[in-house]
Amino acid sequence: MTHAKGGSVYILTNKTTLYTGVTSDLASRLREHITGLYPKSFTARYNLKLLVYMEHFSSIEEAIKREKAVKGKTRINKEKLINSVNPNWDDLSEEVLSW
Repeated sequence: MTHAKGGSVYILTNKTTLYTGVTSDLASRLREHITGLYPKSFTARYNLKLLVYMEHFSSIEEAIKREKAVKGKTRINKEKLINSVNPNWDDLSEEVLSW
């Protein structure tokens, strides 16, 4: 299953800090986060490597619009969003990296 032509919104955490991102290739982007490809990035500095939420869209434009909406939410609302699909905050990386 690939989502290369569309887009994905995702949330990474270190169990303390939440990071919301958008990408057209979630597997590749996740590998960058996990390996710390950009050591000065926010996700690398805060060791944000646990993928706890993802949503897929048929176009990157839809994904960008959704990312802005999610980023505009409070932390409590983001936690509710995560809990609605991943109540144990399991790391979803393995599923994505197997695409």
